[in-house]
Amino acid sequence: MASRDQATVWFAGGGTGGHLYPGLAIARTLVRLDPRVRPFFIGAERGIEKQVLPGTEFPHLLLNLHPLYRSRPWDNWRTLSGAVSAWRAVGALAGRDAPRLIVGTGGYAAGVALAYSVVHRIPIVQQAGDSHPGLTARAFRRWTRETYLAFPEAARVLGGDPAQLVDTGAPIEPPPSPHPDRAAARAAWGFPPTGGHVLLMYGGSQGSLAMNRVVADWVRRGIPEDLYLIWMTGRSSYADYASLDGGRVRVQEYLSPIADAYAAADLALARAGAMTTAELFAWGIPPILVPLPTAAADHQTHNARALAAAGAAVLLVQSELTVDRLDAAVRALLEDPAAMARLAAGASARARPDAAETIARRILTLLDLQQLRS
Repeated sequence: MASRDQATVWFAGGGTGGHLYPGLAIARTLVRLDPRVRPFFIGAERGIEKQVLPGTEFPHLLLNLHPLYRSRPWDNWRTLSGAVSAWRAVGALAGRDAPRLIVGTGGYAAGVALAYSVVHRIPIVQQAGDSHPGLTARAFRRWTRETYLAFPEAARVLGGDPAQLVDTGAPIEPPPSPHPDRAAARAAWGFPPTGGHVLLMYGGSQGSLAMNRVVADWVRRGIPEDLYLIWMTGRSSYADYASLDGGRVRVQEYLSPIADAYAAADLALARAGAMTTAELFAWGIPPILVPLPTAAADHQTHNARALAAAGAAVLLVQSELTVDRLDAAVRALLEDPAAMARLAAGASARARPDAAETIARRILTLLDLQQLRS
């Protein structure tokens, strides 16, 4: 239980990394700025948080929650049953250590905690990670003090009081300042320190089978002569493509730390998740985006279209991803320095490397911790 000079803040959300990692970035920044804040995470047993949260410094509660079964509505009894048991668990948690504020970060894992906060009049803020915010963000909009937008385009979807919609960008671990030396970073990958361009390809933390297959055929056919490739396949696919490593191509099963690749890259081929694009923009790397077509509510396509319209990315939908289309998209930029420069400028204009600190400071203002000692 928090003492009188501490404040418990619940972080409710998860299911995917895009709904969990923003909360972790905000929570760590809050504690760094004011150690009196005590973050507590509420997630789902079926989400990525089950693997991630036990390895963090934060206490947490994992609930037996189910998503809405849109394609199998007869299974939604599981959703209702899980919500009832979760409500009781959240109530018991609040009885032991009531929060002063709840931060919703999206996904079905956030719904029960946010509903509990509405009933019990606990203040809410939300972090909306996509250009078309999900159901949870929209459902609790009217009770939310502030919503922190990863994409300014989300304001049109959420509506309400514009003063409560804050364009912060997505909260990420910011790049070091100044950025690492590009020539040294390239040399560390075995590339010449100058000349040509380095393309970073990765399809999310698990890799992308569809993207890997096309890139493999592209490498076998021959990538542009002035291009160097850092290619993360994902651990499950690495063995299928490891033989293509060599020369101007570096094949990795995983990139950890990924900063080593960001520091060397001039261009990226990636998915269109909010965290991925936020990190690329913070490093000043313009992307060719291939949205994951199975993402919930097709939010990655919404993200990629918004960024392409803003001149910050090139959109290449997966159904049209072929060796010829990929080669043409890359060559169009390599052979037109002005177009590459415009895209890089558009990407940099969307960069919000200090988003986590901006959000944390606004939360501290809402908490008004000076009142704790009164």
